[in-house]
Amino acid sequence: MILRPFTVVLIVPTGVGASIGGYAGDALPVARAIAQVCDTLITHPNVLNGAQLYWPMANTLYVEGYALDKFASGCWGLQPVHQNRIGLILDAAIEADLQLRHLQVVDGARATLGLNICDYVVTDKALGVELRIANSGASWGTIANLDSLLRAAEVLIKKAGVNAIAVVARFPDDTDSPQLQQYRKGKGVDPLAGAEAVISHLIVKTFKIPCAHAPALAPLPLDPQISPRSAAEEIGYTFLPCVLAGLSKAPQFVTDGRFTQSQIMSDRVDAVIVPATACGGSAILSLSQNPAVQIIAVAENQTKMQVSPEKLGIKAIPVNSYLEAIGVLVAYQAGVNPGILSSIEGC
Repeated sequence: MILRPFTVVLIVPTGVGASIGGYAGDALPVARAIAQVCDTLITHPNVLNGAQLYWPMANTLYVEGYALDKFASGCWGLQPVHQNRIGLILDAAIEADLQLRHLQVVDGARATLGLNICDYVVTDKALGVELRIANSGASWGTIANLDSLLRAAEVLIKKAGVNAIAVVARFPDDTDSPQLQQYRKGKGVDPLAGAEAVISHLIVKTFKIPCAHAPALAPLPLDPQISPRSAAEEIGYTFLPCVLAGLSKAPQFVTDGRFTQSQIMSDRVDAVIVPATACGGSAILSLSQNPAVQIIAVAENQTKMQVSPEKLGIKAIPVNSYLEAIGVLVAYQAGVNPGILSSIEGC
């Protein structure tokens, strides 16, 4: 008998100060472990991006957050690909030397990784990124010239024929901000993440192709007290390598409702793993409507949010750690009720 593939969605919301996954790709070890106990892992750039560091996993789909929400709602399907044609958008506000650093990443990714990066475009206006922190503690931001971003994307799609886009926007160098200092010490919230999400969401929503963002920043002064969780962003001049690697095989989106067996739809999802205090996202709310989907809420991954499954009326399996969550996946795949193996409730 051939069973259908065991499919897991791993979500760590962006810019909410998650103690695991709120820094520089520090949820990547979690994703690597989960990928070993499922046939398909669906997750998003916040989990997999570690600046200069990344890890290829053949059964893992790199899906931008807006697209993940549309997938979870059943509106979009995911079509795995062998290779994407990647285009790069560079913010006109990036200084010449910093722009060259990013273009050298492109050259290196072509020569060393063999990625198909077709062309790049510089926006016709500076994007004008500004950063904000909400009352909840989550980060967000504004982009002054979103129209310039869209025009650049349209040029790459129409003239270069790209079907995935990496964006590098110039972010403010606020080296003395308390938020940045806390982040570098492995505490608090990533001050850039919320604004990054605005950029990628807009392109995915408008053009319905994979997109991910890497901020352009001046190198920070050396600090011997940097947290290991933030260290991946300290070892190079750009954060672009992981974005290009992720986009190279990111699935395309099926948005016309003409779904085939080769595509992955939300009804194929078996389990979702999410921080226990951050269950209010659109993807979780959609997937929780399917009683066949096991929602696994991880208590030790604390966030700035206070949105538990109980507050939303979502039936979830509470676990203390990602290690325990992996055990639940193994039991579920084996056809064993996890509650028989421990004191877990709600199974």
